[in-house]
Amino acid sequence: MPEGEVKLDLSDVDHRLGQLVGGGQLWDPCSSSDIRRWVMAMDYANPIHWDEEAARQSKFGGLVAPQSIAVALDYGHGCQPACVGKIPGSHLIFGGEEWWHYGPRVRAGDQLFQERRFHDYKVADTKFAGPTMFSRGDTIHRNQHGVVVAKARSTAIRYLAAEAEKRSMYADKLPPKPKWTAEQIAAVDKVRLDWILSNREGVSPLFGDVQVGDRLPRRVIGPHSIASFATEYRAFLFNAWGSYHWTAPAGVKDPWINQDPGWVEGFGFDEEGALIDPRKRDGLYLGPSRGHIDDEKADEIGMARAYGYGATMQAWVTDYLAYWAGNDGFIRHCKSDFRGPAFEGDVTYFDAEVIEKMPETAWGMPLVKVKVKLTNQDGGTLVDSTAEVELPIG
Repeated sequence: MPEGEVKLDLSDVDHRLGQLVGGGQLWDPCSSSDIRRWVMAMDYANPIHWDEEAARQSKFGGLVAPQSIAVALDYGHGCQPACVGKIPGSHLIFGGEEWWHYGPRVRAGDQLFQERRFHDYKVADTKFAGPTMFSRGDTIHRNQHGVVVAKARSTAIRYLAAEAEKRSMYADKLPPKPKWTAEQIAAVDKVRLDWILSNREGVSPLFGDVQVGDRLPRRVIGPHSIASFATEYRAFLFNAWGSYHWTAPAGVKDPWINQDPGWVEGFGFDEEGALIDPRKRDGLYLGPSRGHIDDEKADEIGMARAYGYGATMQAWVTDYLAYWAGNDGFIRHCKSDFRGPAFEGDVTYFDAEVIEKMPETAWGMPLVKVKVKLTNQDGGTLVDSTAEVELPIG
């Protein structure tokens, strides 16, 4: 390698392509408290997910989890099969997710089991970090009866942390953390409340009544804070001490379960020490998620300021669509590209439009295609999504 050339070491990656991989498995079934904690962290005030009395009066007859909870019931929020092989000096951020939802709905007492596979990768040169790996991994979620609930394909962006810190792309272009006036906060709160009130009853629009060009009610989350980021992180159940154990697929010679992905110094886990002090693989106190709540740590990996989670943004999109679709609707497929993170101090706006009606689909039912965009207060794009939503025919 010529002197000064930056290169990713992928020698531990190529031979794992297409293989099943292991990971963490939660010990316990989902509880009603898990569901409530999740929607609280996602700021999703749909009463069927947290209000027992309202849920009992709904078609579900009791508390039911949102479709987005599948990611909360997984170890590593879908990242495990997309982060395979050791790349020395690297870090990782989420690049996008694609979800297929099959049902049934998750309720308290259900437990999801994961099958994971390293799908593929490509390397591209980016302004952010030079040579950058975009790797994809698949996770199939089955419930305790063996029924497939959902499939996720996650994209991980793996890069050399030192190179991203050196290039300081975000530090150079990121505006200062916003300072919000009382009037501005009141305006944000009004948009938030208007969205909550837009469909508290869970009424589903009929497929025949929806038209191309229809716009969904606007949603907003934020301003994002260290408190909100930590609340989101703690709602992913694998982050609770002792909540999971390691599992490996049968017959795989090197199943990549809990090996070191090559995290830069200060962002790795202390697996041995964590057997005595679980905080040593906690993720926020010690581990790869430290940059989400610590500006200095964020700067070390090229992110400049505390920032939110990719898996959270996908959950936001799913919840946003599900609220509009109502109790008789269902998100069948959603593909999201993550363009930038939600930084501390920012707010995130949600806007969406119906772009197509599909009377006949591979799902065997009519679906409505919706385009979703998440932006910050400056108009910068965070997420571009396209989803297919099932609505009642009437």
